[in-house]
Amino acid sequence: YYPERDGSISELDDESTTTSELLQAHLPESRVVKAFNNIYFEHLATLARPAGDPERSVLAIAGDDAAAKAEATELIDRLGYDAHDVGPLAEGWRYQRDTAAYAALYGDPSTSYPDWKPRTVKVELLQQQLDAAKRYRDM
Repeated sequence: YYPERDGSISELDDESTTTSELLQAHLPESRVVKAFNNIYFEHLATLARPAGDPERSVLAIAGDDAAAKAEATELIDRLGYDAHDVGPLAEGWRYQRDTAAYAALYGDPSTSYPDWKPRTVKVELLQQQLDAAKRYRDM
């Protein structure tokens, strides 16, 4: 959610809901899983590795439906990543824009957009950044 691009959405601005919870509310018959939002598209292709590879990265997922999260985990595995379950959609804010677990996490810190060089992200680093996340109201 980028208010300057998307326009202001009061429920998101006051943090009474998350982008994924809002999407789920608009699609009540669907099973929403938040995934792939926090990795730069070029890094998604270049960081993919087979299961068991020591350079395999992890991607965060959040969702309210266990079966849907299992399906998302399978897709992520097929694409060359491990999945890390952050919890329900309500926790998806931990890897939204302006958090440490957002796109820059998968970029080498010595480089910057648009010339980011990719870096492997293991679950320990991802979890550290998720734990350090702050709500906008607390920044």
